[in-house]
Amino acid sequence: MTDVISILSHTSNLARTDARYDTVDALRGFAMVWMTVFHFCFDLSHFGYWPQDFRHDAFWTVQRTAIVSLFLFCAGLGQALAWHQGQGWGRFGRRWGQIAGCALLVSVGSWLMFPRSYIHFGVLHGMAVMLLLARLTAPWGRWLWLTGAVALVLPWVARWALSEPLASWAPWFNGKGLNWLGLVARKPYTEDYVPVFPWLGVMWWGLASGQWLLRHRRSALQQPLGVVLSRLALLGRWSLSYYMLHQPVMIGSLLFVGWVLGR
Repeated sequence: MTDVISILSHTSNLARTDARYDTVDALRGFAMVWMTVFHFCFDLSHFGYWPQDFRHDAFWTVQRTAIVSLFLFCAGLGQALAWHQGQGWGRFGRRWGQIAGCALLVSVGSWLMFPRSYIHFGVLHGMAVMLLLARLTAPWGRWLWLTGAVALVLPWVARWALSEPLASWAPWFNGKGLNWLGLVARKPYTEDYVPVFPWLGVMWWGLASGQWLLRHRRSALQQPLGVVLSRLALLGRWSLSYYMLHQPVMIGSLLFVGWVLGR
């Protein structure tokens, strides 16, 4: 998941208008560390140092789901904070442009490394679309819990429909033109795939959770942190930059090791 993942809940900077909510940053930082370990194992497998089945082994596929879920939940929390602090569309748009630009770079870089399975709609692509939707739907309040649940269930309904009564529509929804929606009969062959559904449901629940915490348990978002958690919070504030750099650094290091060892 050359991905990710980022992703990617880079709303750390999207929500920086007023008070600092270090707890959210630390949670995002923890996701970054977990993602790094996952990606390093993936790179070891890719270069033949420690072969693993990242596409089918539940040990890896469940971890990937958990990491992406944590990122998108944090992104929803970040949008709740941004909405609460009155962040304008200008600030949002600048950060959104950075995320969309990085998504394009990920597509280009993954095409150079995996031309047959490059990332055409990974975590950053999904983040760019879902952040816009989260921003527009933030006023929905408690309804976000229900819409989140619908978003999570929708792909299962679509898979059944495209396999049975609407099977003739499957080629359209499975193709690259529409598979970014996530309403597919089969997943595309790609290194990272984070479609709008069901993942928007996770972000919506993060948004709803953030709004609830701000109303009822704001202190939980501003707990004093120890040394370790403070370092995680610092990492969480620079999540987009870190996300874009960590894989090139690790891949470059492994290529250098391979060159030294003559592999």
